[in-house]
Amino acid sequence: MKKKTIISFLLSVCLSAAALYLALRNVPFAELALYIKSVNYMWIFPTVVLTAISLILRAARWQEIVGASYPINFRQAFHPLAIGFMLNFILPGRAGEIARPIILQKQEQVPFSTGLTTVAAERMLDLLFLIILFAYILGAVKIDPNLDMVFGNYHLNKDTLEKIASGMVKLLVVMIIGMIMFIIPKIRQMMIGILTAIPNRFSESSAFQPKALKICSFMIKIVENIASGFTLVRQPKRFLICLIYTFLVWSVQVVSYYLMSLGCPGIELSMMQIGAVMVMICFFVALPSVPGFWGVWEAGGVFALTLFGVAAKDAAGYTLVNHAVQIFPVILIGLGSAMTSGVNVWQVSYKHA
Repeated sequence: MKKKTIISFLLSVCLSAAALYLALRNVPFAELALYIKSVNYMWIFPTVVLTAISLILRAARWQEIVGASYPINFRQAFHPLAIGFMLNFILPGRAGEIARPIILQKQEQVPFSTGLTTVAAERMLDLLFLIILFAYILGAVKIDPNLDMVFGNYHLNKDTLEKIASGMVKLLVVMIIGMIMFIIPKIRQMMIGILTAIPNRFSESSAFQPKALKICSFMIKIVENIASGFTLVRQPKRFLICLIYTFLVWSVQVVSYYLMSLGCPGIELSMMQIGAVMVMICFFVALPSVPGFWGVWEAGGVFALTLFGVAAKDAAGYTLVNHAVQIFPVILIGLGSAMTSGVNVWQVSYKHA
């Protein structure tokens, strides 16, 4: 791995370790171990099934997104996506997000920049839905305004959640503006026009002219490929299908979290409340962390469950168990996809590093 990757990994380990400590510091290990033993693990089976269904729905959605510019079948979408999610859970720096377009380029000849843009479009859909769900939850779920949980140097409370949501909205707006810059023909042609004109600023005898021409030609190709990745937005029917898939993905995810809670003592929350817990965990895992989001996931889960009056021991136990149940099946599915499709996972990982 490159030096910057190693440094990033070490910083992520420190953050995850700190988050794990802060999330579990009030829970004696012996009590946590007893709680984990008391879980009804029969609920793992339906939870795992729903986790797999969620992955299938994500693949179908990504097939639609990529298919707007480069038609692919479900298998061609599923294997890179499953491998990408697996790598997100076992490698630092969200390597899977980069690995996906690398695999798609290698196996289906889809330009890397186009593939990466489709991943960004997918993340925008997820972010949009999570923001809408979070706004609904804040209005529908009663959260004690006086509750204040100390997490390191932060005070986590309802105001903090609202600030996080506001930050997510701003991020989404920035992403949408960036997308518009590439999909509106006039703006895109203006960008291409500027890049085309740059080499002309140098005389033909200048040593910089050939280099400028090469660089600008490459940048023009990147602009066109990115625009191709956002073709989905210009196809209303396909875009609607992707919105429906997004709704189904996160609905299935909420139900999977809820089913696992039924097997965990002390977690007597409604499905809507469990949905709120899931959204808050999603916000926390956006922070840098070790592979698998260990630490920040637990911090988000314990904080969210505490908001609904769940005891620290029960919150920590459920969050740890549910975390494992949510990610290990995906890792196994990803490994199966790598073997089935003949993808050299470590070679793809090396390219990312």
